[in-house]
Amino acid sequence: MKIGGSTLGAHDTSLRDIADARRAGHTIVVVHGGGATISAWLERAGVEAKFVRGLRATSADALDIVVATLAGLVNKQLVAELGALGAPAIGISGADSMILQAQRYDEELEFVGKIHRVNPYPIEELLRLGYVPVLAPIAVEANEGQQAQLLNTNADTAAGELAAALSARLLVFLTDVDGVLDARRKLIDELSVEDARDAIASGIAAGGMIPKLEAAMTAALASCATRIVNGTTPSALASALAGSPIGTLITA
Repeated sequence: MKIGGSTLGAHDTSLRDIADARRAGHTIVVVHGGGATISAWLERAGVEAKFVRGLRATSADALDIVVATLAGLVNKQLVAELGALGAPAIGISGADSMILQAQRYDEELEFVGKIHRVNPYPIEELLRLGYVPVLAPIAVEANEGQQAQLLNTNADTAAGELAAALSARLLVFLTDVDGVLDARRKLIDELSVEDARDAIASGIAAGGMIPKLEAAMTAALASCATRIVNGTTPSALASALAGSPIGTLITA
């Protein structure tokens, strides 16, 4: 499941739902974002926050803050909170054991990576030992003969790639809207991969919903269903794991 800053408010139950689900026997991997926290630290450091085509452009100065915030502050806070709720969480990043490998998009986005390979084995080993892996979406660009480079990656995209690599049963996006909405702002209960592609092409899905649908399409190639739900609703994750018809379901 992917969680972000928009769903971790004072009235949110996502972390407790994760702990309860783990006690109930679910095998869970958490991928997290942290855009709001990153923006706040960039502002403190006087580094401009710039977005290109919906992705956070990441300069060399910004990269240091992104890595420190995602893999450090946000990741360890989530791990600590899950541990306090009884879920034995281990915090890692996509750079650990080359879990996420990526290549830079282009010069305009600078140190932002497009994931092209996933090494799922460290995650599988943590799951085998009974832990809840909590992954920060930092990737590695490793070209032969060159020094390895850390890259910022989109957390939604990372979640989709990881779900496919792990042959997950379900990918859950906890966001701050009820799901995918049509042109009249009415919830769309279910989408096929083709429907999801059309929603992006037509502009029905925009902004942050685009990478979620693209990730859902990636997961669908591995027969993994995706459910996009409003994580600010109490017990939203518990309902999604129980198969309740909430949010938007995307299937192959």
